[in-house]
Amino acid sequence: MKSLPAIDRYSRQERFALIGKEGQEKLRASRVAVCGVGALGTVIAGTLARAGVGYLRLIDRDIVEWSNLQRQILFDEEDARTGRPKAEAAAKHLSLINKDVTVEPIATELNARSAQDLLSNVDLIVDGCDNFDTRFLINDFSLRHRVPWIYGGAIGASGQSMTILPGRTPCLRCLIETPPPPGSLPTCETAGIIAPASMIIASIESAEAIKILAGQSIAVTPGLFVLDLWNGTSKRINLDSLKDNPHCPACGRGEYPWLEGTLGSSTTSLCGRDAVQVIPSRAEGVDWERLKRDLSIKPGVQLTPFLVRFEAEGFEFSVFRDGRAIIRGTDDVVLARSLYARHIGC
Repeated sequence: MKSLPAIDRYSRQERFALIGKEGQEKLRASRVAVCGVGALGTVIAGTLARAGVGYLRLIDRDIVEWSNLQRQILFDEEDARTGRPKAEAAAKHLSLINKDVTVEPIATELNARSAQDLLSNVDLIVDGCDNFDTRFLINDFSLRHRVPWIYGGAIGASGQSMTILPGRTPCLRCLIETPPPPGSLPTCETAGIIAPASMIIASIESAEAIKILAGQSIAVTPGLFVLDLWNGTSKRINLDSLKDNPHCPACGRGEYPWLEGTLGSSTTSLCGRDAVQVIPSRAEGVDWERLKRDLSIKPGVQLTPFLVRFEAEGFEFSVFRDGRAIIRGTDDVVLARSLYARHIGC
């Protein structure tokens, strides 16, 4: 069968009247930050790349593991075997899907210190992360800089999504004023997760993104969408009563503590993992070449262009170029800080 010319790549999408050629051109000119490239983020990034969004910035602090392959669709066994950073692995696979899309992988932590650089110069932010500290940081940035964002989360067979258009819709803190305390919500380790749940929520986020980027934000689904795939139920919760809420700390009072760094943590236990991430306290980061040289003497060391991996005291360390480390074998942040100081020393 004769292959179709590249000009036909988006023909079926353009035939959808609410996008058309004009909407397709808007997609091509759009810039999106995908925050978290896991179960949600890989589906979102893959969908937006196939849709022809011109620029994708992939932000993720983590590396590919075997347990990711059950639901994180841009990774393969080689990525897991080598512990490739998720942002880099996803970018590699996306380059085989659509070479016309510019993909910028950033394997680092999104926090108050990095948010200005990582979230600037985009038209939309899409949530693929696994913790509320990061989501509240995104919410702060969105409101301060008037950049729309799409919240999503999935666990077990359930999930939810909400689109935030600053000045037009309630924000995340209208709905949830403070993050749930640690241990109060199930995680993918305690409750598990089935791939279809995360894929459907990610697809809903992707559809909302396409509406906004194609100039059809009037079609954005209002309120909070909630799905229970196992019981076959879904509903939309009307949030109109939360609009223009003067009591909301963020959109009502203009308080942005996560963005300003007064709330949020730089040492975090990772969702669904017996592991802790530690971020160096020095804003300028570390001397990567010195660090790589010093760590190369550790037993069983593995060196890659992106990280150094080794074992010490029964724990596995993955140390990234920015000095960030994921320490596997504990969820105790105090112990993790101590291990970091002993073996990395900054």
